[in-house]
Amino acid sequence: MGIRRVATGHTPDGKAVFASDQVIEPASSPLVPGLELYQLWGADETVRLPDAGEPPAAPAWFPPVGGFRFGFFTVPPQGTAATPPPPDADVAAEMARFAASVPGMFDHMEADHPGMHTTATVDFEYVVSGRCILELDDGATVELGPGDTVVQNGTRHAWRNPFDEVCRMVVVLVGAEHARVRGC
Repeated sequence: MGIRRVATGHTPDGKAVFASDQVIEPASSPLVPGLELYQLWGADETVRLPDAGEPPAAPAWFPPVGGFRFGFFTVPPQGTAATPPPPDADVAAEMARFAASVPGMFDHMEADHPGMHTTATVDFEYVVSGRCILELDDGATVELGPGDTVVQNGTRHAWRNPFDEVCRMVVVLVGAEHARVRGC
């Protein structure tokens, strides 16, 4: 499912214009059915206006200090299983392709605790549809549903979906200074 992104900008003399109107496709993988990650906009430094309305450089999934990302993601129900790949499928190549489509994301994921991750960002999430569980590093959880919001302050966390439908969320990530404490 693509998401339409309309961006405004300015002409060289400062007049407001529609700079682009396009469908942004998600990063996804048949190895994780239902997971979709959209980077809709972002920058790695302070944005200057007026601008031409072109997306600034934002190569990594998570922003550096002073940068931001605007996106959308889905959390599929747990137990959603992919059709087994064909015997000749190159699973390693598919994993590499998927990792390349979300640069740097897997660097933050904990191999021994699937889904758990910590980033140097303040994240603002808004649940559009479905439900999910936000789990923190001590096992504390909270259930979220449509209209709920979360301000994630650089904490170790994971998104879980034990329900029957996909959870869809809008997210804004803002790069932040992150002092490492208690093994973070």
